[in-house]
Amino acid sequence: MEQRHLGRTGLRVSRIGLGTLTWGRDTDEHDAAELLKTFWEAGGTLVDTADVYGDGEAEYLLGRLMDGLVPRRDLVISTKAGSVPDPDRRFDCSRGHLLSALDASLARLGTDHVDVWHVHAYDPATPLEETLQALDIAVASGRVRYAGVSNFCGWQLAKAATWQLAAPGARTRLASTQMEYSLLQRGVEREVLPAAVDLGIGMLPSSPLGRGVLTGKYRGDATPADSRGASEHLAPFVAPYLDDTASRIVDAVTTAADGLAVTALQVALAWVRDRPGVTAPIVGARTAQQLTAALSVEALSLPDEICRALDDVSAPVHRYPDHDWSTL
Repeated sequence: MEQRHLGRTGLRVSRIGLGTLTWGRDTDEHDAAELLKTFWEAGGTLVDTADVYGDGEAEYLLGRLMDGLVPRRDLVISTKAGSVPDPDRRFDCSRGHLLSALDASLARLGTDHVDVWHVHAYDPATPLEETLQALDIAVASGRVRYAGVSNFCGWQLAKAATWQLAAPGARTRLASTQMEYSLLQRGVEREVLPAAVDLGIGMLPSSPLGRGVLTGKYRGDATPADSRGASEHLAPFVAPYLDDTASRIVDAVTTAADGLAVTALQVALAWVRDRPGVTAPIVGARTAQQLTAALSVEALSLPDEICRALDDVSAPVHRYPDHDWSTL
């Protein structure tokens, strides 16, 4: 698999990442082992997790598999901290919480460091410089190699990156930002992606297949029994992308796939993988068969005319101030 630099850093990662959102909950150890082995054998290196996935079970499971199935040195492990199971405070990005969460993640993963550590979301109750100082401490201590953020909007990302760059050599520059990005969700193109490109921050798209909808499995009101849309706790996650607008985009993806003699999954994944500023979409497959289908996109590059057609049908409405006011 082709390797790409993560933002403006020397770290290289596979241009498709493996997500572990369902590990330890819907994905058991046997299936996780098949997924990780399939990914590794295909040349994949970037594995993404978080301390809250499966209430910590995802990290624990990944640690067990690295212990006996796939060498730790062959993987680039990315994890996140800052989300908390507190209905009154969804995020805690205080220095104390983040550093404690990092130690707990390392213990579950069974490793002395993670390659990329992300702040899971912006915490308005904590001064941003305090949050960023935790990243500096983690990197300086050797427990983290590279740092990033997740789910930061444009101004938050720019403010954080600028703060880090204000003291070159003393603060850890942001290497990456993880955001939802697909043909069904192009909101990051408004401000986040331009900021990331300008600042040399690599984009790691989550849900690049539109939460599974872009595979075409939900066309015609169909809901496969084994799909996330049929799952009691994941159905609300899929539901926002089952409207008429999404249906038109899925139809266009399917038409493009038919014309290229490939699958809708391959078209949707190739589109986001090769967008400017993107380093590696994170794919959260449920089975090794699904993952193999996603990894087969390695040989596909979409023709320019197909990309333009997909761009047009999925174009979000961005007006003032994103466009010159004099043209409105």
